[in-house]
Amino acid sequence: MKKLIIGFVGEIASGKGEASDYITKKHQTGYFRFSTIIREVLKRLHLEESRETMQRISLVLRENFGQDLFAKVIAKDAENDPHQIVCVDGIRRTPDIKYLRELPNFHLINIQTEEKIRFERIIRRAENPDDKNKTFQEFQKDQQGETELTIREVAKQANFIVNNNGTFEELYSQLDDLITKLNTG
Repeated sequence: MKKLIIGFVGEIASGKGEASDYITKKHQTGYFRFSTIIREVLKRLHLEESRETMQRISLVLRENFGQDLFAKVIAKDAENDPHQIVCVDGIRRTPDIKYLRELPNFHLINIQTEEKIRFERIIRRAENPDDKNKTFQEFQKDQQGETELTIREVAKQANFIVNNNGTFEELYSQLDDLITKLNTG
């Protein structure tokens, strides 16, 4: 079996990480996340890991080193990973998908989730320090950040759509079906 690379796109708190985590645990896959690169830079610089700071550092790095900078890092990591399946979480920008599409056996999955459900999830998980007490208006403002606005365009290029408005079991069932299809197709 040749290496399968699965990329996930979706709006804030749509379930990209949950989908990647599930596939990674069940199938012992490699796992790379765009935001991990940015978080590592922020940690090294001793800067807060807020959504706003992450968006700003991403913008500065891409403006200075190329719009596909993070895609190049992720692609190299995925190619070098020893696993037969590799998950890539958090694809947001057109230059990213253009670059990743060049990888053999790459498939883009759009995780779709209603806005209200995504807001409830972001409060509950509190992944970033500024998420826990976020208002719905602040959540909507976050979605207007430069790195978030391009998600819908990238999502239109997905090979598959997974609906994540339901339970974990419903999400996992769709993902299992998808992995089976990709491994046999």
